[in-house]
Amino acid sequence: MTQQLLMIEDDTRLAAMVGEYLRQSGYGFSHAPDGASGLAALQASPADLVILDLMLPDMDGLEVCRRIKGQGSESSHTAVLMLTAKGDPMDRIVGLEIGADDYLPKPFEPRELLARIRAVLRRGGEVNGGATAGSDHKVMRFGSLEIDRDARTVSVSGNPCELTSYQFDLLVALAERAGRVLSRDQIMEAVRGRELEAFDRSIDVHMGRIRSAIEVEAKDPKRILTVRGVGYVFAKQQD
Repeated sequence: MTQQLLMIEDDTRLAAMVGEYLRQSGYGFSHAPDGASGLAALQASPADLVILDLMLPDMDGLEVCRRIKGQGSESSHTAVLMLTAKGDPMDRIVGLEIGADDYLPKPFEPRELLARIRAVLRRGGEVNGGATAGSDHKVMRFGSLEIDRDARTVSVSGNPCELTSYQFDLLVALAERAGRVLSRDQIMEAVRGRELEAFDRSIDVHMGRIRSAIEVEAKDPKRILTVRGVGYVFAKQQD
């Protein structure tokens, strides 16, 4: 089945160019020129990934992202790739905090956009179709925390935790190396995602989101611990 992409972008010329390129790459593509029509289009026809410009004429792109990713929303599992202004890290950080899966500064090369799209969808298990029925699930349990790698779900005491596909991969990378201190570089290398600088705050933003989802008290974490000046460690012994 062809994967469907929705681009919410007020620059119609850019959207036409991107759409032609992505269709040639085998994706279904639709375009909405503003936030309201984008949300309506997503409700009418679900997409696998939304390419979201943060500078929209009718509403803040961050608000659009918040509505897409909101708990209880039918589109909450839709991947979001933000298009941000070059050199503006605050929009990027806030976007990641509210659930965006990746970001790409403008201007960008279509080939890089395609690579980011493929990486996000691959992390979400869309490319390979996910786990097959009857397959043995690889479940990791740490006290009340349960991580199902095949189903790509996380729960605490049976309650599901909301994580983006990238955050799920970060958590798995840490859990598989429980008790071992990992630097930011080692964590990013483990998930084999896009390369980031070691001091990029994005990794810390994602860790904060993961803690909010799996910790009893995010400000006093017991599962993912910070090792000052080094990185993070996933605790072996947990409640």
